[in-house]
Amino acid sequence: MLVAASVSEGYFDDRPTITRRGYEDLRGSRPRTFRWRVTAALLHLFWFTALRMSSPSSRSTLGFGIIGVGMIADYHAQAIAATQGGRLVGVATRNAENGRAFAAKHAVPFVTTSVAELVARPDIDVVCITTPSGAHLEPALAAVRAGKHLVVEKPIEITVERTDELLRAADAAGVKISPIFQARFGEGARALKAAIEAGRFGRIVLASAYVKWHRSREYYTGWKGTLALDGGGAAINQGIHGIDLLQWFAGMPVEVYARKTRRVYEHIEAEDTLSATLHYSNGALGSIEATTAAWPGWSRRIEICGENGSARLEDDHLAEWTFRTALPEDDAIRAAGLDPAMASGAGAPNAISHHGHLRQIQDLIDSLRESRPLAINGHEARKAVALICALYASAQQGAPVKLGA
Repeated sequence: MLVAASVSEGYFDDRPTITRRGYEDLRGSRPRTFRWRVTAALLHLFWFTALRMSSPSSRSTLGFGIIGVGMIADYHAQAIAATQGGRLVGVATRNAENGRAFAAKHAVPFVTTSVAELVARPDIDVVCITTPSGAHLEPALAAVRAGKHLVVEKPIEITVERTDELLRAADAAGVKISPIFQARFGEGARALKAAIEAGRFGRIVLASAYVKWHRSREYYTGWKGTLALDGGGAAINQGIHGIDLLQWFAGMPVEVYARKTRRVYEHIEAEDTLSATLHYSNGALGSIEATTAAWPGWSRRIEICGENGSARLEDDHLAEWTFRTALPEDDAIRAAGLDPAMASGAGAPNAISHHGHLRQIQDLIDSLRESRPLAINGHEARKAVALICALYASAQQGAPVKLGA
């Protein structure tokens, strides 16, 4: 039986899907003439071409939207503008005046106070979620239901339960989540990961992360340092990049024992300092230290020590790189200085570059074009949330906490 193509709301909201319907409504009782058959064939071809051409993988430029126009949104806008194949189309924020100012600064053509209006736009393929951490889920779900891919600032959410709700929705919709962990895209971090995977360290003995940063008292205004929207303090907001790198390098610990305190900033709900010991399934031990109360703030440090070698990653610079068995590339790795684009905000939140975000957003664009996996996806980002929530649970209980598989 001959069938016709009809247009319905598509998977990405900006492309048609093909549904099957009898041609009776189209042709009435007319006989199936040759001309009619040609017309039907052309209709099929038209809608098939529209489906193909409106797919993100086939368009030369992908449209981006941003929800939330706080400080970090500036870095997303700068990164999108510098990508090959991305364009910032619109922003949504509760404060119309802030939205207009942001749009003027970044030459954004569309501004709204409605998330629904933004995600309904057919020229937006990807939505960046830059709202406060504990308010990621709701706008992200709206974007997912509209068929949009996501870039989500760290942490992806502040609890494992809210993180899992978003991941389930994205998996069901078939959309990608690129969670911002730009430290994984540094050359130093990637060299360290490759050495671990190559077995150069032998049995790892100690694997630790240290984030001894400084934030001013004035930093902790609004939602910063609140449990409802920040999810915690130094560990989940500042320490999370180091914690993500640590578990990427050494794997998830099986048990943590943490303590946290408000050593300097007593006026906030969350901790300004946390310290923890770690136990890994392979027998290795480690520690995590995170604070925002240490002036002037030191570079983030990851230490991996094994029976056959040790390395120390400071921001993205391998300040220590020593192995029993040397390789020809080791001298070049040791000689490489810190790429300024990958410096962390040890002393101030705005002391970073947009280039780390650029590398990660470009990875998303390329993955959509090439139909390949992301370098880091939402399920990977869940691990840092789970680890930090275990640290908080341990500190609250005053006892070790075991982590599941």
